[in-house]
Amino acid sequence: MSQTMNNIRRNEEQSGKPNKTKAEIVPFPTMLEKYKGEIARALPKHMNPDRMMRIALTSFRMTPKLAECDPRSVFAAVIQSSQLGLEVGLMGEAHLVPFGNQCQLIPGYTGLMKLARNSGLVKDIYAEAVRINDTFSLKLGMERSLIHEPLKAPGGFPASDEERGEIVGFYAVGVLKDGSKTFVAMSRAEVERIRDGSKGYQASIKYKKETLWVTDFFSMGLKTAIRRLCKWLPKSPELATALALDDNAGRQQLNVNDAIEGVFTPIPDDEAGEITPVTKAGGEPGKVMSLQQQWDKYDEVLLAYGQVEAENFMPPEPRPKASGSTASSVASGEKKATTKLEKLDKVVASLREANSIEALDEVYVRAEGELEDAELEVALREYTKRKEVIRNGSAGLFD
Repeated sequence: MSQTMNNIRRNEEQSGKPNKTKAEIVPFPTMLEKYKGEIARALPKHMNPDRMMRIALTSFRMTPKLAECDPRSVFAAVIQSSQLGLEVGLMGEAHLVPFGNQCQLIPGYTGLMKLARNSGLVKDIYAEAVRINDTFSLKLGMERSLIHEPLKAPGGFPASDEERGEIVGFYAVGVLKDGSKTFVAMSRAEVERIRDGSKGYQASIKYKKETLWVTDFFSMGLKTAIRRLCKWLPKSPELATALALDDNAGRQQLNVNDAIEGVFTPIPDDEAGEITPVTKAGGEPGKVMSLQQQWDKYDEVLLAYGQVEAENFMPPEPRPKASGSTASSVASGEKKATTKLEKLDKVVASLREANSIEALDEVYVRAEGELEDAELEVALREYTKRKEVIRNGSAGLFD
């Protein structure tokens, strides 16, 4: 780990101490200027720190509510966006969105398309809305096809949106590197069901706040189709991270450490698959967990992140003893966990031994088929670190 990154972490950890007053917390614009030189050394080489600062400040000032957020969360969101190679603000690649006192990084549909193209595996990707007076034909099965002809105005050009009528659905198309094509099509009712299940949309209705689903349904529909398509496309680690961020909008809990590393590793809730804060004992704030549940959480973190991280979740009392069929089940689970850890260890070792981007990509793509979600997050983190090392041609920023 470079000294510059340690400087950022040490200062931000100190600024986050509970006894700090609101007046003592460094404002976001000051934070950007303060760490400009060190941020430049942490960003990908294609990102210009001066431009990043300008667009970040512009986006910050255009959304007054961001001034009410913890400045460290805004800072972390900007760095995370820059690590992904997405610009926040007017270009629509990514957005800084206030959610309570935390800033959330929400990738836009143009950002998702950019990351898909940047992977080198997708030649083209786009989405369109279908209106009620358009001609639309969808065929599935062994020979799939999709035909969309917008209503024409005189001269053969597409008619106005008013003439074409209300939106009835969306579709997205991807053209892969080998020339093959794939697509997804979604009715308006299906898109609205996804909207209604969105945490952000539910919160906006509850608190009567403005949301893009209301002010720009067209763009949100396009994004929904693009997101659906991206799940079927070959994904780079950057695209996978952007999709994970979008999946966890409203509960990202971005922090400076992860943002500097360029990774997003949420801790899933056992029942709902949602992201929740985790206390020292391994439980949710305000929720009492049984000793067995605490040990289950410890095992989960141990499997996904390793012994060092698991120490933060060590229950205060010994593990409850099991007997009979329960003991057999526990033994089987421990054996399974050991096997997963061994497999993960091999993948991590292979990533660390890779000496070229091509070899690194090959190891990671193979890992996608061997590892499950939690273990794959660890592999993604190692992939990102090793990729930076190879690009720098030295020990790198993150060793």
